[in-house]
Amino acid sequence: MQNEIAIGTITPSGNRTVERLTQSICRELDGVVPLFTRIPVYGSTSPEKGGSGPYDWSAMLRAAELLSHADPQAICWNGSKGGEFGFDVDERLCADIQAATGIPAVTSALAVVKLLRMLDVERVALVTPYTQAGQAKCIAGFEGKGFTIVGERHGGLTDNLSFGSVSPEDIAEMARAAVDGSSAQAIVFFCTNFNGAAAAEILEKETGLPVIDSTAAGVHAVLRAADVDTSAVKGFGSLFAL
Repeated sequence: MQNEIAIGTITPSGNRTVERLTQSICRELDGVVPLFTRIPVYGSTSPEKGGSGPYDWSAMLRAAELLSHADPQAICWNGSKGGEFGFDVDERLCADIQAATGIPAVTSALAVVKLLRMLDVERVALVTPYTQAGQAKCIAGFEGKGFTIVGERHGGLTDNLSFGSVSPEDIAEMARAAVDGSSAQAIVFFCTNFNGAAAAEILEKETGLPVIDSTAAGVHAVLRAADVDTSAVKGFGSLFAL
C-alpha cells in the first residue's frame, strides 16, 4: 500500500460502464488502485417520465464517506446528471464531499466543461443516448456555460441500464452524423453509461476533432486531482495527454 495511489469513484447503480472503463484506464498506470461505490440511479430518468431531481444528497455523501474509509487521494462522482441541471449543482456537490471527507472531489460533468475550456472550444457536437427532452436539458446546460451546440444526435432511450447497450460502432455513427456539415470544434459524448470512449480514438483520426467522453473525462479528472500523470494512457482519445 505504501506506493499505491487510490482513487474513489461513485457510480450510478444502473451503470455498467464506469467501473469497466476506470479499471481499463488504471491498468495503464502503475500503482493506481480504483475504488468504487454506488448510489441508487436506475430505471427511467427521462423528463417525460417524471425523471428525478439532481441528487439524493444524503446517499451521495454517505457514498463519499464510505469511500473515505479506504483513504483515496480524490473522489469522483462519475455521473452526468449535473449537466442536465446547469452544472452548478456539481460545484456544490464537490464542495460538500470535500467538507464531509476532507478529500478533493470532482465530477464527470464538470470535467467535460473544464476540458472544453482547456481546448478553447466554443462549438460542440453533442451525442447522448437520451430522449429529445433529455437532450434539450443537456443542450440548455451547455449553452448556459457559454458553449454552442452546432450538431447533435440522441438515441431516444429512457432507461438508465439501456444506455450501456449502445455499441461503440453505433455511437461513432451518431457522432459522424452530428459533425457532418457543422462547424463543431469538438465532439462530446455525454452520459457515463454510454460507451463512447471506445470510439474516441478512431473518431479523432477521422475528423481531426478532439473527442471528450464524459466517463473518460471523469476518470481523467480524478486521476489529475490525485496528481497522477495520465500521459501513459492510450486508446481512449487525446484528453489523457492534457
